[in-house]
Amino acid sequence: MLKRLIVTGYKQHELGIFDDKNPGVRIIKKALEDRLRVLIDEGLEWVIVSGQLGVETWAAEVVLDLQEEFPQLKYAVLTPFLGQEEKWNEAKKEKYEMILEGADFHRSLTNRPYEAPWQFIEKNKFFLRNSDGMLIVYDEETDGSPKFAKKEAERYAETNDYQVLTITADDLRIAAEEEQMNEWEQ
Repeated sequence: MLKRLIVTGYKQHELGIFDDKNPGVRIIKKALEDRLRVLIDEGLEWVIVSGQLGVETWAAEVVLDLQEEFPQLKYAVLTPFLGQEEKWNEAKKEKYEMILEGADFHRSLTNRPYEAPWQFIEKNKFFLRNSDGMLIVYDEETDGSPKFAKKEAERYAETNDYQVLTITADDLRIAAEEEQMNEWEQ
C-alpha cells in the first residue's frame, strides 16, 4: 500500500510551458488528480515534492484542492537546498510561497544554499528511503530531467518494496479527451 508518495516530473520549461495559462497545465493537473484520487481511495496519506516548478508545484496545487474533499491527505515540500526559488521571477516566487504556506510539512534537506549537484543526489536518496512509491509524469519519447529520478526509482524498486508509477503522454491524451468531452457536455 502506498502511504507516502513522491510526485515528480518535468520542469515547466522542459514542456515549453512558461505560465499557468497554458492549457497543458490543466491537462497535467487533471491527470495528476485522477491518479491521486485512486491512490487516496487505496490509503495514500502523504504526497511529497521538492518544490520544483512544473509537475511538482502543480501536484501541490492539486493536493491543496483535494484536501477540501480529503482532509486526511497531507503534503510535504522537502527542498534539496535553501533558497531554491531565489532566481525565480516574482510571480513564480509568489506561487511557491503559497505552496509552502499550504504544506503540512516543509524543510530543506541540506539546510544550506546550493553548493553542488550532490544536494540533488542526496535528495533523491532521501526521497526513496522515506516513501513507498513515486509517481512520475514522464514519457520515454520526450527526454528530460525526470528520466534520472525514474531510473533511480526503478533501480531501488528492484531490491525494495517500492512502486514506480508513471503518467505518460498517452495518459495526458486521455485526460485531454475527457476534458474535451466534459466541455461538450456543458
